[in-house]
Amino acid sequence: MILDRRLRHHLTVWLGRWPANGPLDVVGSARRTEPGWDGRIHPVIGVQAPAGAVLSVPPDRADDVRELAKRVEGSLDDLLTELPAAVGHPDRTAYQAVFRWTVNPQPLPDAGTWVSADDPVVPGWLRVFGGQVLVATDPESGSYLAGVGIKRHDAYGHELSVGTEPAARGRGLARRLVAQAARRVLDDGAVPTYLHSLSNTASARVAEAAGLPDRGWRAFGLAEQP
Repeated sequence: MILDRRLRHHLTVWLGRWPANGPLDVVGSARRTEPGWDGRIHPVIGVQAPAGAVLSVPPDRADDVRELAKRVEGSLDDLLTELPAAVGHPDRTAYQAVFRWTVNPQPLPDAGTWVSADDPVVPGWLRVFGGQVLVATDPESGSYLAGVGIKRHDAYGHELSVGTEPAARGRGLARRLVAQAARRVLDDGAVPTYLHSLSNTASARVAEAAGLPDRGWRAFGLAEQP
């Protein structure tokens, strides 16, 4: 399948290896020491599929993380608790998220327009994505209502992030924007992905409605302190 090829290419580039060689495959990757989509270093990135997980860490920390994985004997909670210190970032907290992807977004009607991220209508949180972002505006006032930014991790994987102004919620804008953005990503030759916390039921509903199902995949990383 085209999706399988795109997804495999994305995860291989992003993590350093895919698929996993066993239940937990710790990989030392130079990507964890280089700036990511936002110009920041992301020292831990992991993706877990039903067949196994790849945990990507800096090359000089890989042996320490492998030893940690052996010591916790498969306990994900213990691994995530001790992981920040094992990669040299004890001030951070490891997180777990739902990892979604699709090749068949729902055929919902378009809800937004692609504009430059520095367009005056684009709010601050959306500007950081750079390039073009997808925004929905009020047809009368032209004010911003909702938008989608793209985390362009590599040529094969583009992660979607969506936000809606409180006054505009409940209109179905987010799901329509996500589906519209997913179609754009597929047209560009990449696979659209979508991450959200395990407890974020609102984001989960948006993703499901847009055609990004929960396949039981999970993602891992380190959250920076505010």
